[in-house]
Formats: sequence, C-alpha cells, structure tokens
Amino acid sequence: MVTLLIEHAISDYDTWRTAFDRFATTRRDAGVRAERIARPVDDPAYVVVTLDFDTADRAEGFRQFLTTRIWADPASSPALAGSPRATVLTIQSEVAAAGSCG
Repeated sequence: MVTLLIEHAISDYDTWRTAFDRFATTRRDAGVRAERIARPVDDPAYVVVTLDFDTADRAEGFRQFLTTRIWADPASSPALAGSPRATVLTIQSEVAAAGSCG
C-alpha cells in the first residue's frame, strides 16, 4: 500500500471540508482506497490528510493533479492557507494494537 500524506494550514475548517467533500468522486476515480483527515489538538487551523492507493504511480498522479489543478486554483481550494506539503509514502509495516476496537 502507498499513502499520499498531505499537510497544510487552513483559514476555516468548514469551508475547507466542503471543498474537500466536493472531490469525493474524483478521489475514488483516482484510486483512493481509504482516506483520513486529522487536525492537531493544539492547532485547529491545520489539517493532515492521508489518502491510500494501491500503487505509487496512482498516488503520484493524484499529487500532480492536486498541485496543478486544485491548489493552483483558489476557487478549487478555498480556505487553503500557504503551500501544502504532499509526500508519497510506501507503507513498510502496519500493525493493529492487540485488543483494539474498531
């Protein structure tokens, strides 16, 4: 599995989330298998998004799409503050904690 890790500052979470949700079909069509959104407990103006893909090529293709089409267009990325950081990661190991609940 490959993960696209995205981090960036935002000016308003609700506005950002509405824009993120508009691209749900686009993410699915690009091969996103799972997604997670997190925010630091001490910084509500920051988001961390992980998008899981089957291959690095699909993850890299989606990163290029974000860079050239979404983040380059303020209308497509409202509430984005600053420059996003996006990194393609290859998962080396994943272990669920014993006794954890879903």
